[in-house]
Amino acid sequence: MEVIRSRALGRPGTAGTVQLRKRRSKLYSKEGEEEAAKTGLFGENVYFVLFTVAFRIVNCGLVQTSFVPDEYWQSLEVAHNMTFSYGYLTWEWHQGLRGFTYPLLFAIVYKALHWMGKDDVSFLIWLPRLIQAVFSSIADVKLYSFVRRMENSDVAKWVYFSQLCSWFTWYCSSRTLTNTMETVLGTLALHYYPLEGSSTKNSTKYLLFVALAFLVRPTALILWVPLLLYHFSKEKKKIDLVIYQCLPVGLLTLGGSIIIDRVYFGKWTIVQWNFLKFNVLQNIGSFYGSHPWHWYITQGFPVIIGTHLPFFIHGCIVAPRRYRVLLVAIVWTVLIYSTLSHKEFRFIYPVLPLCMIFCGFSLSSFKRWKKPAIGLLVLLNLLPALYTGLVHQRGALDIMSDIQQLCNKGNSSLLVLMPCHSIPHYSHVHCPIQMNFLECPPDLEDHDTYVDEADLFYISPLAWLNAEFYDPRRLPTHLVMFSVLEKEITQFLSTNKYVRTASVFHTHLPEGRIGSHIYMYERQVT
Repeated sequence: MEVIRSRALGRPGTAGTVQLRKRRSKLYSKEGEEEAAKTGLFGENVYFVLFTVAFRIVNCGLVQTSFVPDEYWQSLEVAHNMTFSYGYLTWEWHQGLRGFTYPLLFAIVYKALHWMGKDDVSFLIWLPRLIQAVFSSIADVKLYSFVRRMENSDVAKWVYFSQLCSWFTWYCSSRTLTNTMETVLGTLALHYYPLEGSSTKNSTKYLLFVALAFLVRPTALILWVPLLLYHFSKEKKKIDLVIYQCLPVGLLTLGGSIIIDRVYFGKWTIVQWNFLKFNVLQNIGSFYGSHPWHWYITQGFPVIIGTHLPFFIHGCIVAPRRYRVLLVAIVWTVLIYSTLSHKEFRFIYPVLPLCMIFCGFSLSSFKRWKKPAIGLLVLLNLLPALYTGLVHQRGALDIMSDIQQLCNKGNSSLLVLMPCHSIPHYSHVHCPIQMNFLECPPDLEDHDTYVDEADLFYISPLAWLNAEFYDPRRLPTHLVMFSVLEKEITQFLSTNKYVRTASVFHTHLPEGRIGSHIYMYERQVT
């Protein structure tokens, strides 16, 4: 009787328990082998990872517009100059405000293409963007993995869905912007962050990604200040954290960055300090435009989060208490950026993955109306994603195909009569033709009457051109301009026998110096 009871209860040491354990062991080992066979490099199902990578590659192919000059002039143009020894570096590089760590990634790609004899201009344009898209897909996977580890697969899949639905993430995820890489590195850091309830014991990995984000863009530290302080306050072994994790990571990454910059600048400099000094302490960024303090709250944040906003607000209410520190980081980042005069949508892009976590909690909590909400979210994000990716501001890239043709013509020279840095430069042409444009460096010496070349030109375009090209021998063979400028300089064009040879659509929303089309003119010399 005792033996029967022991078998029924599964008492240790009985024959029934041993057999049951063997059967379970076989079952679990078989399931484990099947799961292991499907698990990839990133700790997730291989098919899931491949789908995410494929999604972002398609995303990359469907973004054929320009956003801001920095996606070329602070990354690809620098990489082209590093690799091929010709090109233009903006004033930030002469002042040591930017570091070569991020452009070095693309310079390595360019060098490899050159060694293989495959440095065709189309590869120089698209390969860096594809690489950035793959990095973004890795961040998508890690965001899903983080929530699945903290909660469950149901919440994680809605966070993942929210991330892939975001129109602004679609718009930016494949662009070679420091803000995009900052967002990727920040998401990877979040995956390893020791949030309350997390099984993470060693903080080295998350600190490493935070440090790398800081090297790419020093303002990345703004988002992580509350998260770092929260971690430090909860850490029992604070001295060990500082000595054995923070200091080694900081010294390794900063030291590597300083050495890289020493090689390319030819002198020792700490670009992260220069960046913060110019852009934060001296507020030089206001030269490129200023906005009211509330701009991020009333326009910036609502625009980039789009129709996710109501789900984000609801998610802040239903999400577990331990995620409040992420909400604090979001609010803190928006408020700190609000104190700076110069504001752009892309500056707060790194908070979006954190926002998607709250959106995921919101969607997972829905019992009714889930399908209509999902359909509405997809539709209302698909339209702006496709419009901004395929239509709005595409002329800046389309005109480069016409400029590339000048490489096949001898003695060609180009003058770009547009707001400075409106189009890419040698990274999208890849031949050393003469290319000039209106420059606009800020006043670094605090002159009361300072006016940059671009502003000086737009005061009186015709007078500027006549004064600049008083000698016909100095005239460029080709001109590129926005359509709004054409009427103002018609006399100059006709007098010097310029004929329009190309016209490309740019935007449905022309404003100020930005026209709906971009024109190219060629001088007809008999």
